[in-house]
Amino acid sequence: MARIRHETVPGDDVYGPGTYIDNNVLPAPEDARRIFELLASRTPGFTKDASLWDTVKFEGRSDPMIPGPMKAPLVSAALHAMCGLVANELLELRDEKPAKESSVTVNTDHAGIWLGATFTTYVEGSDISALARSRSLSKIFARDFEQGFGIGPLAGRATALYPTKDPRVWYQLHGSLDASKTLKSMGIDMEASLQSLAEGYKYIKDHVQKWSADELEMHNLRHGLCGSICYSPEGWRATEMGKRLAAHPLVNYTHESYARPTPSVPLPKGSDRRPLAGIKVLEMVRIIAGPAIGVTLASFGADVIRVNCSRLVDLNVLQLTLNAGKRTVDLDVSKESDMNLLRDLLNDADVFIQGFRYGSLDRKGLGLQSLLEMAAKRNKGIIYVDENCYGSDGPFAERPGWQQIGDAASGASYVMGKFWGYDEGTGVLPPLPISDMMTGVVGALATMLAIRDRALNGGSYHVVSSLVAGDTILLDPEVGLYPRDVVQKTLDQFTFERSSPDQFVSEILLQIVDGWKRVFPEYLTRESPFMTSFKDTPWGQMELLKPVAKLADEEATPRWKTGPVPNCQNSTIRWA
Repeated sequence: MARIRHETVPGDDVYGPGTYIDNNVLPAPEDARRIFELLASRTPGFTKDASLWDTVKFEGRSDPMIPGPMKAPLVSAALHAMCGLVANELLELRDEKPAKESSVTVNTDHAGIWLGATFTTYVEGSDISALARSRSLSKIFARDFEQGFGIGPLAGRATALYPTKDPRVWYQLHGSLDASKTLKSMGIDMEASLQSLAEGYKYIKDHVQKWSADELEMHNLRHGLCGSICYSPEGWRATEMGKRLAAHPLVNYTHESYARPTPSVPLPKGSDRRPLAGIKVLEMVRIIAGPAIGVTLASFGADVIRVNCSRLVDLNVLQLTLNAGKRTVDLDVSKESDMNLLRDLLNDADVFIQGFRYGSLDRKGLGLQSLLEMAAKRNKGIIYVDENCYGSDGPFAERPGWQQIGDAASGASYVMGKFWGYDEGTGVLPPLPISDMMTGVVGALATMLAIRDRALNGGSYHVVSSLVAGDTILLDPEVGLYPRDVVQKTLDQFTFERSSPDQFVSEILLQIVDGWKRVFPEYLTRESPFMTSFKDTPWGQMELLKPVAKLADEEATPRWKTGPVPNCQNSTIRWA
């Protein structure tokens, strides 16, 4: 159904088995339009009305903006545009203004910068990327949620890509939120006298190379730890898990028709013109992907309450971006009093987002089936959102995972290793937290579709947004990869540094932000048209990246009415 001519050819000799390279390279806005139509045509529940598609406009620079052949900014732009179009459908339902008379505008550069938004914020005039380099970030936080995460030569390299006993097969080791647990389980001495991250990487590398990739997989399965073989795109698609994930659409939401029927739920009307105003969203999430779902919904007007427990590890810097427009509460679900408060919040919630290991909340009575029963009793459907690594079913569905696991499993890290010219099989992280942020916008889009369907037809819905799926779309044969000459031109223009297997995502992200500042500094200043400002946050004056989609109706266009707040800000909370 896509209407823009585009062809790809196999790229096995360039980027490895199972890759496809553009035969004709399109300008970025035109290619974003093509990818939008491709995803729109594949997404169950998304409108197939071409006249509605034509209300979407893409603008921006013509050229790529990140190192490597993957088109993450363009896929990001397409997904944000889809969110905008669904928002206009919601406005039509609520306000009776035809969506065909509205419009959505997306800037592809804005959509690309959004992938690195966590390092584009300003606090009291100071650039977060500069604060990170000077190690001054810790001074602006009242609580130490990081609790030693990633500190020291060994912990700081517990999450990295390593060669195995077979040097052509690399493995993504992941320290998760407790690096010592991972490393100690492998017999690595945490008391080793090491002075630098380079020494830490070599020490772990010497140990990991004694294991085969399959031995590492079995070890992690046995201990419930994170990790993944660094597959080629073809290798991942051939796995049973790859096949099971591919059987589902990228934007994956289902009407739970077996549950007791509940009536349609009209969209709330009030003074706030944003399309999700009055929709109540409860999120139990950490790190990036889950919070990115909620912060996107908040920009469209939802009342989002984020639940965290202050005794659990998180990354402080992410609050500055991913808590915009939210309220937060400190709840410990091991305490009955806190659990009762959580149940009270859930009883009125329209959406529940959970980002823990698939099925792990079932024992707490917070699983899908329990909340479907609750929805039946209250006679109002709920949208249950699972943000996870591997999708809704298959042999890995209950395995834990983070962004780097999605990168390794999908083939994205393999492709980056080939692109940078390393030896066969070497894995290197993509340049941004792409799978995290992509999983966030995919989850938000599916949730908005489910809210629309509930308003029309009633019932409850299940959304699954997975990290691996957020990466595999970048390697899709029809999306295509940039040829080497195009990517080399991007490297020359931005003078991006070469990435390496030992680097953590934040280290690479800092280099990307530096490149952007060299080429389009006006986009990243406090006065940028892409930035929004808040004077009175708990951290003082802040500027952060605006939501990507713009609607024709300024009063309805996505924006946050309040700035970011810290995790666990309140001990008790109620819906507005």
